[in-house]
Amino acid sequence: MPVKLPPDLDARVQAAMRHFRAKRSTQARKQRQDGSVDHGTRSAVTGGKQLDGFIDVCVDLIRGAGIPDSSIFTKRGSQVIPGFFRATKQWDLLVVHEKRLICAIEAKSQVGSFGNNGNNRAEEALGNALDLKTSHRERLFGGLSSPWLGYLFILEDAPGSRKPIAADEPHFSVLPEFKNASYAKRIELLCSKLLLEGHYSAAALLMTTPEEGLEGHYDEPVADLSFNAMARSLVSHVSQYANDKSD
Repeated sequence: MPVKLPPDLDARVQAAMRHFRAKRSTQARKQRQDGSVDHGTRSAVTGGKQLDGFIDVCVDLIRGAGIPDSSIFTKRGSQVIPGFFRATKQWDLLVVHEKRLICAIEAKSQVGSFGNNGNNRAEEALGNALDLKTSHRERLFGGLSSPWLGYLFILEDAPGSRKPIAADEPHFSVLPEFKNASYAKRIELLCSKLLLEGHYSAAALLMTTPEEGLEGHYDEPVADLSFNAMARSLVSHVSQYANDKSD
């Protein structure tokens, strides 16, 4: 049966983008006033509530698929699950239903300071997926069915993210697709390959300029990495568990 998404989903995602850009602008202004401007890699992981709008959209999709609020976790301290290579990992959204981990979502953003951050994002995404899948293999999460794993990335559309980057090749050649690939292209390749290799169930890549983001506008470079594609995959998965108490 085809998955039906809410008719206002696009409007909700646009509102989430407006929230992200407005929150980002407010926090950046406060940092300048305080003299504590956030540089480099940390801009991708600090800022607190910037991506809450997107997480709220995912919560509504999960709730609409029949999962009760008591099984959806987004508050700090409640999204923690055990790891295999580390003690614990905190995700941005978890669904734990009937004592089974149903899904986990990681949301990231990158605004400015593009430079070398692509490798950090790749290492984080791969490490998180490997840790979760190995923990599932060790039966840490209840049930036999694999949890659905989602990855959302919001990237600033700017000359710095579009500029070709020469890869260092002191000993061996990089793969052809990475030669002179921009930061945006590298993130696109990361998300596509995470799906191709089965590390994540779905991924979404949204790009926007600061000005367009404040209006709720954004681009999705790859159809398979659209928010709607991720939403369909998420709803299809969690709906299987809404009224099911057996594995």
